[in-house]
Parts: sequence; structure tokens; C-alpha cells
Amino acid sequence: MQPPTRREFLAAAGAFAATAGTGWLFRLVAAQPAARAAPAAAAAICKEAWGAAPVGAGFVAHAVERITVHHTAAMLADNRDAPRRLRGHQRFHRNAGWPDLAYHFVIDAHGHVYEGRPVAYRGDTFTEYDPTGHLLVACEGHFDRQPLPAAQLASLTDVLAWGVERFGVGVDTIGGHRDYTSTTCPGAAVRPLLADGTIGAGVEQRLRAGGVELAPFCGPAAADLVAAIEAGSDEPGAALTPARFLLRHSNTPGTADQEIPFGRAGWVPVAGSFGEGS
Repeated sequence: MQPPTRREFLAAAGAFAATAGTGWLFRLVAAQPAARAAPAAAAAICKEAWGAAPVGAGFVAHAVERITVHHTAAMLADNRDAPRRLRGHQRFHRNAGWPDLAYHFVIDAHGHVYEGRPVAYRGDTFTEYDPTGHLLVACEGHFDRQPLPAAQLASLTDVLAWGVERFGVGVDTIGGHRDYTSTTCPGAAVRPLLADGTIGAGVEQRLRAGGVELAPFCGPAAADLVAAIEAGSDEPGAALTPARFLLRHSNTPGTADQEIPFGRAGWVPVAGSFGEGS
């Protein structure tokens, strides 16, 4: 139900005030749906920032219909190794004849999200299932041999919530690699969280709270973050959000203020007066 216009409000007041008192007003206000909360901000470190190599040929376009969780099946004892490990995964996958890293997103132990293969293209797998239509989200680590850190689980939940809303798929389409073929992936520490609904409940909670906006995090600031991760000076579990500024329109029609993620692809400086960043 749309909120009443001023004309509708006054017409309703004239028609009902005399006979219904003010009770109708409170009923009318109560009938208006609550505004949806703003989505939580999250960010994926751009490929150029983590040092990805050029991609090859052979991408296959697809439409996302479900979301599938993987692990990389390589022990991650020190999160400082995560960017280097990611570069190694991409090199290994390219040497296997694939055009790029197999996964669309990878999440490290500290909860940093890395951009992988473009989501418009099908991922790849060494196992016997067709990943067409699957958004592939991988957790860096070997979760048959190590626990899943809380920061990694939190970011996994964010990415899954973003994917559900972005592609209009149900929470019930979230599964693990093992659901489609004979494998232990995504590992003994992750599979039960999918099977018992823990991850699904977390995703639903994110969506009820306003969803998640996953924005690319690029440029020098992203490169600095990768350097900090490799140096061990990043903040484990800290929410990574792209810097923002408010663009105040002084001589243009339309909205007076517009919030724009800094560093988003295609971002260019503009002339004007800027408000405080948030």
C-alpha cells in the first residue's frame, strides 16, 4: 500500500473526521508498511588489487539459478598467505585449461572477500557435475582438517545473502559442492552448517535486516588492504566496506543528495561540493 498523498489525506480527513473521530488516522498510519532498512555494506577486493593474472578464452555465459559453497581444500595456517594462495589457485586453474579462477568469490580466514570469475560466466570444477547456473563461493582453507573461523562464516553469510537477492533465487537453493557429486567439499566443518539450516537462517536474518550490498573494492586503497593482509597488519573480522561520500547537487535537477561508493568500477571525479564521508 502506497502512503496517501496530501490530497488523499485531506479528502479522507474531511470524509471521516466528523463521524469517526481520530481513530481512523491511527489505523491509516498503522497500515503503512515499514520502510525497509538500508542494506548492509560489504565489499569484494577487485582482481587487480589481489594480483590476478589476465584471463584466457573460453568463458561460457550462464544465468545464476542457485548458489554452491566450496572450499579450496588447501590448509590455510596463516591468513597472510591468502592473496598469494589465491594467485596460485588462478594459475593452477588457468594451467588446467580454464579461462580463469574457477570460483566467482573467495573468502579468507579473516573474512575478506575476493572477486573471482565474473558472475555472468559459468564456473569450473574437477568433479563430475555441471556448474552451469551455480554461483560458486569458496572458503579458503581445508575444512576437513581445520575449523571455520567466525569471520569467514560471517562474510560467507553476507555473500550468500547478496547472491540470493541479486539473482532472485531462494535461500533453499544454497547448497554445498557435495550435494551434486562425490566429494567431501566444502568440508566437515562447513557441511553441517548447511545441512542443519544454520547458514540458511543467517542468510534469512541478513535479508530481513535489509539485505547486503556487495560492492567492488578497487584502486590504491584495495591494494593497500591486500598489502596489509600479506603483512599480517589487517584487522581480522573487521567489516570491509567501501569508502563513501555524499555528492551534493547544486545546479542539477533531481535528488539533492546521492551516496556513491568510492572506487566502484567506472567511478570518476566530479566537480562539486562534498559532504562528510561515512
